[in-house]
Amino acid sequence: MIYVKFARVLIPAAWLVDVAGAALFAWGVASGVGAIATEHGASGVVTLLPPAAWIICGALLRAFATCTVDRLAVGAAQAASRTRRAGLWQKLLGGRLARPISSGESANLALDHSMAIENRDQRFSPIRINAIVGPLVVALIVAPASWVAAAIMLATLVPFTLGMILAGTASRRAAERQLDALGALSGLFVDRVTHLPLIRHFGAEARIGRQVRSATGEVARRTVTVLRTAFLSNAVLEFFSALSIALVAVYCGFSLLGLLPFPAPEKLTLVPAFFVLAMAPEFYLPMRRLAAAYHEKQLGEAAAKALAPFDDQPAAPKAAPHGPATTFDGLHVEHLRLAFPGISVGPLSFELAASDLAALSGPTGSGKTSTLAAIAGQLVPASGHIATLSGTALPPGSVAWAAQRPLLMTGTLGHNLALAAPGTCDAEVLAVARQVGLGDVLDRRGGLAMAVDHAGSGLSGGERRRIGLARAILSGRPLILCDEPTADLDEASAAAIIALLVTLSAERCILVATHDAALIAAARREIAL
Repeated sequence: MIYVKFARVLIPAAWLVDVAGAALFAWGVASGVGAIATEHGASGVVTLLPPAAWIICGALLRAFATCTVDRLAVGAAQAASRTRRAGLWQKLLGGRLARPISSGESANLALDHSMAIENRDQRFSPIRINAIVGPLVVALIVAPASWVAAAIMLATLVPFTLGMILAGTASRRAAERQLDALGALSGLFVDRVTHLPLIRHFGAEARIGRQVRSATGEVARRTVTVLRTAFLSNAVLEFFSALSIALVAVYCGFSLLGLLPFPAPEKLTLVPAFFVLAMAPEFYLPMRRLAAAYHEKQLGEAAAKALAPFDDQPAAPKAAPHGPATTFDGLHVEHLRLAFPGISVGPLSFELAASDLAALSGPTGSGKTSTLAAIAGQLVPASGHIATLSGTALPPGSVAWAAQRPLLMTGTLGHNLALAAPGTCDAEVLAVARQVGLGDVLDRRGGLAMAVDHAGSGLSGGERRRIGLARAILSGRPLILCDEPTADLDEASAAAIIALLVTLSAERCILVATHDAALIAAARREIAL
């Protein structure tokens, strides 16, 4: 972040150097024209050398200033983006979220929104300072040569500013709607591609195609609206820019010819007049640059607004080393309430001992999984308190999560089982795998070296759940949250899992979300939603 602060100081200075280079260039052109108009013969060539030097120096200064601004802006934007993405990814991957979000929406927030903010910081933010200060500096430079021309420039700035405010307000709303549509399309596309085999199995290609067409059509319509407002902004800019230059040119020309319809307010000669004419386009150049980057500004601000809720959310706690956390003495949940679109749970209060087994029951959609997610620190409760029995926050690395669809990574079965405990030896991994009922799979398909892909191809739903449970056991964490651990299992396999959970509850705290009457009966207590 030091580089970002450094860039914020140097970029305005570089823009002032750019304006100084423009003034040198304009003065070189004006003095050259004056020399040509007054000198003749060989001496005229010698007289043109100083103007040529001014022109070259001005061009070099402007090139240096532009390159400096670009380099500083890109470096600062990338540095800020790296910091932003590091925090955002940590929150999306394991932090406490205000609401559940899909994988497609997560990818859109982490990639597209971050890139929109980076583009704004690269293109718009550096120019914004110059757009405010640049015209005033140009007017101050022009004033000694012609205060009337400087006044004309400043007078055209007032209606231009009002016009840009009106156009900018409409552009901001259009950009927010466009970004929302892009986010919806990205999330829809990622989620539908993820479930493509299921879509093909049920012959839903036509319906999904209509959904994607509708989403892409919405993006197209909102993009056209953004472009329309951008063209409006450019039209306002070009009109007032052309008006300013035309008024300055008319005034200077009529003043030199003595054709002004009113008494001349100042005496204007050829060189100052030409200098003013050469500087007139520079007055609106910073705002031209600003208008060219205005679309990035609107998208960046809309993206920053969408990411703002994540700034107030804590990042994922750092995992503790392999082994049980020593400060966990039980779970205390008091008046827990979850409230976000589609889900309303609680208030819910209960306590579990450090060695306990409780069943969280309730109809489908009652919020069992969301309750487990809140206890695991993945969702932010609307109200309530989650702590240990002693009243302290759950220590990092104390919660193990066995989800309905556990994360699988391309590799071997052994690698996937040991994700939560990378240092575990193969013998321990193999023993736990057999404990959860994966022995037949290991014997049939090559043991721990069995190949597994990210989709769990070749694994049944019950086998994927057992992998998640084995991973939770291997983590050594004192609180295990299980989501439907006996679903997709036959009666004998479910009974074996229930017996294993009862055995584990002698030394760990286990909370299971389940519809299984046998598991509810085996638990020491039932928490009904």
